[in-house]
Amino acid sequence: MRRAETGRSGNQDGTAPSRRSVLGWGGAGLALGAAAAGGAAAAVGGRDPAPSEGGNAVAFHGRHQAGITTAVQDRLHFAAFDVRTTDRAALVQVLKDWTRAAEQMTAGRPVGDGAYGGMPEAPPDDTGEALGLHPSRLTLTVGFGPSLFDDRFGLADRRPGALVELPRFPGDHLDPARSGGDLCVQACSDDPQVAVHAIRNLARIGFGTVAVRWSQLGFGKTSSTTPDAQTPRNLFGFKDGTRNISGTDTAALDRHVWATERDGAGWMAGGSYLVARRIRMNIETWDRTSLREQEDVFGRDKREGAPAGKAREHDEPFLKAMRPDSHVRLSHPESNDGASMLRRGYSFTDGTDGLGRLDAGLFFLAYQRDPRTGFIPVQRSLARSDALNEYIQHVGSALFAMPPGVHERDDWWGRALFA
Repeated sequence: MRRAETGRSGNQDGTAPSRRSVLGWGGAGLALGAAAAGGAAAAVGGRDPAPSEGGNAVAFHGRHQAGITTAVQDRLHFAAFDVRTTDRAALVQVLKDWTRAAEQMTAGRPVGDGAYGGMPEAPPDDTGEALGLHPSRLTLTVGFGPSLFDDRFGLADRRPGALVELPRFPGDHLDPARSGGDLCVQACSDDPQVAVHAIRNLARIGFGTVAVRWSQLGFGKTSSTTPDAQTPRNLFGFKDGTRNISGTDTAALDRHVWATERDGAGWMAGGSYLVARRIRMNIETWDRTSLREQEDVFGRDKREGAPAGKAREHDEPFLKAMRPDSHVRLSHPESNDGASMLRRGYSFTDGTDGLGRLDAGLFFLAYQRDPRTGFIPVQRSLARSDALNEYIQHVGSALFAMPPGVHERDDWWGRALFA
């Protein structure tokens, strides 16, 4: 019985639940008598409030989605979804239900009626593994892939020009099972269990309408949106993200990150475009490479992160002092007509590959106003001649349009797109 895979929701304003909410998330299940009684109050307050409603919760509502300029959290659970229906109304309902659930989880509250205390004959609305945990700065950020804009939902003429199919770059060895997707959700938190709980519950809510295509866990942020803080290191041991855009640099964000109505898609105003790349690092080869070669490859020293010929990490790099094929020189804005992106990637380790080698690397995440003037030209330059290519390989790829934020309580992810 499909009801076993769905949950129950009540209205946000405290009124009696609608017939749709009685029928369950998406309205596809069977009504279970009084199972939804009290759901309205639970949807606002939750059956189990968080241990603290203090400063470790990130505001969900706003002009932009949280999780872009937000100070980068310690953990990631990223998931791409395929839409399994051609019913536009069903997809819209999932997006509405996801929004309501995200409001609860980012505040540290359980979904719907909670993980226990409801009708014994029905599955609980919340899976329960985050009970008693703090919000841990959880952010949930949703996006739409190019494949969503086909003939299934009447969205073909709504596809932004910037939402292109990424070209195949030299050296790519992309796995289709780890690429693409109609939808994505980026869950970031300082607690890995909180991030996993969020994706798990959204997948459960969408069951029958959407299905996980691929997902990635991440740890050890490799870029920071707070450049005044200590710069994190990647799995090669080098500082990463020294010149990243600051989450408080309004001018740089407006120029390089946020889309506007003038960019050709009004519904994306206040949103951004996310490139996600799974980059496998050849750890064992790198670990047998001399320190001098490692530093030459990056164009920075390993101890301080200082650019070649300079003493401190944040010294302005003199690009001509670096090897022509060094990573920093080729990726620097001066080498790419000023192209800049806001990066918030994570390291990953997914066991071994069966040959005793670590399946590890960088899950690259970069937000930009337009990938045609951001990621694509920069990656073309890197793919052609970056010395780092000897030690890495791009094995997964996706591009998503990340809509603007949810402004108010009756708003929902993607409302302007489907209007």
